[in-house]
Amino acid sequence: MIEKNYTKACFALLWLLALGGFARAQQKDSANLTRFVDPYIGTGFHGHVFLGANVPFGAVQLGPTEVTRGWDWCSGYHYSDSLLIGFSHTHLSGTGIGDLGDILVMPATGEGMQQEKDMPKAPKSGYYSLFSHRQEKAAPGYYEVLLKRYGIKARLTASERVGFHQYTFPASADARVLIDLETGIGWDSPVDTYIEKVNDSTLAGYRFSKGWAPDQRIYFTAVFSKRFRSLQLFDSTEAKNGGRLKGVKVRAVAFFTTTANEKIYVKVGISPVGIQNSAANISAEIPGWDFEAVRRNADLAWNKELQKLRVTTISPARSRIFYTALYHTMIAPSAFNDHNGDYRGTDMNVYPKASFTNLTTFSLWDTYRAAHPLFTLLQPQRVNDMINTMLAIYQQQGKLPIWHLMGNETNTMPGNSAIPVIADAYLKGFRGFDVKLAYEAMTRTANRNERGLSFVKELGFIPADTMVESVAMGLEYSIDDWCLAQVAKAMGNQKDYEQFSRRGAYYKNYFDPSVGFMRGKLSATEWRVPFDPFISRHMKDDFTEGNAWQYTWLAPQDVYGLIQLQGGEQRFTQKLDSLFIVKGNLGKEASGDITGLIGQYAHGNEPSHHITYLYAWVGQPWKTADKVRFIMDSLYTAMPGGLCGNEDVGQMSAWYVLSALGFYPVNPAGGYYVFGSPLINSAVLQLPGGKSFSIRVLNNSAQNKYIQSIVLNGMPWKKTYILHSTIMAGGTITIKMGNKPSPTWGVAAADRPPHQ
Repeated sequence: MIEKNYTKACFALLWLLALGGFARAQQKDSANLTRFVDPYIGTGFHGHVFLGANVPFGAVQLGPTEVTRGWDWCSGYHYSDSLLIGFSHTHLSGTGIGDLGDILVMPATGEGMQQEKDMPKAPKSGYYSLFSHRQEKAAPGYYEVLLKRYGIKARLTASERVGFHQYTFPASADARVLIDLETGIGWDSPVDTYIEKVNDSTLAGYRFSKGWAPDQRIYFTAVFSKRFRSLQLFDSTEAKNGGRLKGVKVRAVAFFTTTANEKIYVKVGISPVGIQNSAANISAEIPGWDFEAVRRNADLAWNKELQKLRVTTISPARSRIFYTALYHTMIAPSAFNDHNGDYRGTDMNVYPKASFTNLTTFSLWDTYRAAHPLFTLLQPQRVNDMINTMLAIYQQQGKLPIWHLMGNETNTMPGNSAIPVIADAYLKGFRGFDVKLAYEAMTRTANRNERGLSFVKELGFIPADTMVESVAMGLEYSIDDWCLAQVAKAMGNQKDYEQFSRRGAYYKNYFDPSVGFMRGKLSATEWRVPFDPFISRHMKDDFTEGNAWQYTWLAPQDVYGLIQLQGGEQRFTQKLDSLFIVKGNLGKEASGDITGLIGQYAHGNEPSHHITYLYAWVGQPWKTADKVRFIMDSLYTAMPGGLCGNEDVGQMSAWYVLSALGFYPVNPAGGYYVFGSPLINSAVLQLPGGKSFSIRVLNNSAQNKYIQSIVLNGMPWKKTYILHSTIMAGGTITIKMGNKPSPTWGVAAADRPPHQ
């Protein structure tokens, strides 16, 4: 027994020493936070994240592209695959629809290489190459892989608008680099492509395509470090003569003679405006040929952004998960302009030298919930650019963006989710945009007669037999309208405040007290039948990527009203408890959209993301702690399959970042964050004006997950929430944890989130 206890004590001592060493290493390497980022997290399962080289919010996402083999290849890459067809300059990260994949480049050798991207039944005829993860590396701003078929080592890095390729060739009399303007990702297909030889080391052209975004236009210039021995242009697989070619499936192959280990570099500048601007982007951003310098600059750019939030954790794995999540929140929205400020608008006109950075890839139905509130903490300088972009879109298309991509409105997903984003920024004091125009854009967008809004204005609900996803659409509109009402109130517009406050309560019209769920409604007195709260998809689907169990909680703007709708605190709590344990048949079609299931709570999709925090409204914060800790520990891992659902352009990761810090913005424009259960040991948020906000977590462990007490700037803090303005003023918060729920903290009615 003594020997056994001695051995256990030794192991415990070694564990403590290891943790101490890790803590010292975190402090020592605090300037190198990119070392904690693992870009492979989320490349497996349904994560759909981008893998490759880019800089924060950059226009270029340069990375490997595989043949699309199904839904899990939406980003162009899935960890399960081992076949590459090249390296594309644009990718989506975490969406459920495949698009982009513009300007694909592929190095190769050998006379047998044809101009087909992949022919699995006759593999020698395609230009693909197998690769191994053992010969592949990825880091923020950098990617490399060995193309096994050709013995070519590819290395990639990027600036904001330029992709930089380094290809190390074997000795070959027939080395080549192919530029493919046909191939896109997923739905993306070309409609007009063009390429020309500018000189003996430069190609230029454009790729116009359609897909999720119906009218995509991207121009490019590709500058090689070595002169072409010869150049061949192809329309599909048919060779063409001459130095320029226009068609639907244009490709170019530049031929070289290489010695062993010879490096050929290619700089590819892209532009939404024109070929001349794409070349100017190269001159402005990567004028020379120092690949390592560009790689270092990309790493520095990522470090600069990651440094805005310095945390310590209990293990390297948790640090990797945290900083990879933070990294994922900064891939988009991405720049959609040129270095000189020119951009192409939604109306397809060119707007020269804009005063703001025009952006694209607004997955607003996903990101308004947590990613944009996180931006108001960590990216205040970019928040104004995002809103100015949205206002420009409004002026060009007559409404705020729904899901905007490459200057195109896709009209994807329910609601007008730009409204909460703009409202939140305005209510938090952002003024780097035209406030009068913003108010006009929000009110006119909310009062249009499209996508069910005419029924909202006339009836107070959307009849389920008039459109699909009527309940999801109506609930999202209620959130949007409540947010707009708060802006109207702040601006002193009483009439609009009253109107949109009424509409903000229309969520109640979808609640059927006889069954206790939100459901499809046909008239003021008639519900759609049959009804099954577990069914998510059928011919008359009332919900978006979810079911009644998940959507019944979608009123984050009025949780107290939702409590009363459910029959009071006790019944509300019982129903909420049931959500996390009830089992039912979702239907086979739901498997892709409803993932990360805990009972009927679906963390893999956004409508569920606020639900675990609702216990604060009934004085039971320890239940929130139980559930958010379980989600963080079990549904986020440091593996390729480490996300339980689509990343959705930063939202899935933003939930983790905020929850790991210990709080979450349940109400997207409420101006406060609800406490949960911090996973970090400490954090420092770097704020504007040289301020900082520090978080210290005492006695934190897997067992000690319950908040016992909070001290804010030296004073006890009993409330279960903290104001955004309090954080932005700077200061220190100390959170003491314990292994049992506190009998007092957050229990009293006065300490619960505010009535708004």
